[in-house]
Amino acid sequence: MHLPNDRWLVLLLIFLFLTTTAPTQNTSVPAPPSPRTQQPQENAPSEDNSIFVFKKDVEEVALHATVVDDKNHMVMNLPKAAFTVMENGHPQPMTSFRQEDIPVSMCIVIDNSGSMREKRDQVNKAALNLVRSSNPQDEVCVVNFNDEYYLDQPFTNKLPLLKEALEKVEARGGTALYDAMVATSNEMKAHARLQKKVLFVVTDGEDNASTETLEQTVRNLQQENGPTVYAIGLLEKSARRARRALETVAQDTGGIAFLPKTLAEVDAISSTIAHDIRSQYTIGYKPTTPKSVGGYRTIHVEARAKGYKKLVVRTRSGYYPGQEQSR
Repeated sequence: MHLPNDRWLVLLLIFLFLTTTAPTQNTSVPAPPSPRTQQPQENAPSEDNSIFVFKKDVEEVALHATVVDDKNHMVMNLPKAAFTVMENGHPQPMTSFRQEDIPVSMCIVIDNSGSMREKRDQVNKAALNLVRSSNPQDEVCVVNFNDEYYLDQPFTNKLPLLKEALEKVEARGGTALYDAMVATSNEMKAHARLQKKVLFVVTDGEDNASTETLEQTVRNLQQENGPTVYAIGLLEKSARRARRALETVAQDTGGIAFLPKTLAEVDAISSTIAHDIRSQYTIGYKPTTPKSVGGYRTIHVEARAKGYKKLVVRTRSGYYPGQEQSR
C-alpha cells in the first residue's frame, strides 16, 4: 500500500512523540537504609514544633550536650531557640537539633594491670550494668589494657560476648592508659557505625607505660567526631597527676571524670553515666569558617530559658577539623 508523503510524515511524528514521552522503567531497586543508621529528615519538626530532629551532614559539626540547672539537675525540655553555639568566639547557625535517646558506639576500656586484680569483679559488674542501662541499639567493644592493650571484643550488641571479654583478666604489668585510649579512639574511627561515640574508661593508677603523652592523647580524642570520655579513677588521694589526666580528657571531650572514694560506688556511677548518655541534646551546625582551614577550634554552647536562673551546657571544648565522618 502506498501512502502519500504527508501521511508518512504524520505517522513518523506520532511514533516519535510516543517513544519520547513514554515513562522510563527503572529496573534497579535501592537497598533500604539500615535501621541502625537511618536518620530522620533534617529539621523535620516534631509534634510540638519546638524540637527538630538531626540528620548527619558531612559539612556539619555534631555536638552532644548535657544541660544542668543551678542545682545540677538535668534539663531535658529545652527548645532549639534556647541554645547558642559559638566557634572561636563567633555565633554559628544551627542546622539540626534533636533531644532524644539515640544509639551510640561505645568502647569499654578497663585497666588490667596488677593493682586491679581485686577490683575487676566489681568493675566488670559496673560495666555490664552500663551496657544493660544503655540504648538496646548501641554497639559496644571491650579493650583491656596493662602495659599493652587488647581488643578483646570488637563491636557487638551481644551481652554474653561482652561479659566473656571483660572476664579476660590477667592483672599484671604496668598502666599504658594513654596508648589504650588512642588505640581505642582509632578503632572507633575505623569501625564504629554510629555517629555518637563514647569511651568508658576505668583505671586505678597513673600512666607509667605509654608512648603517647597526655597532650597527644587529648589531641587524638579532639579530632572531629571524636568520642566523649567518661572516666572512673579508683585512685589514691596522692595520685594528683592521674586525677588531672582523667579530668582533662573528660572535660575536653564533654564527658565526666568520677573519682569515687570507694569501690562500692562504681556500680551507681555506671548508672549515672548511662543516664547522662541517654539524656543529651544533639546539635549540628555548619561552621562559618570552611573546614579546609586547619587548626584547633574552640566551642562554647550556652542555653537560656525562662524559669531557669542559670543553665550549664557540657559538651566538647573544641575540635580539629577534617576527621572523616562516620558512616
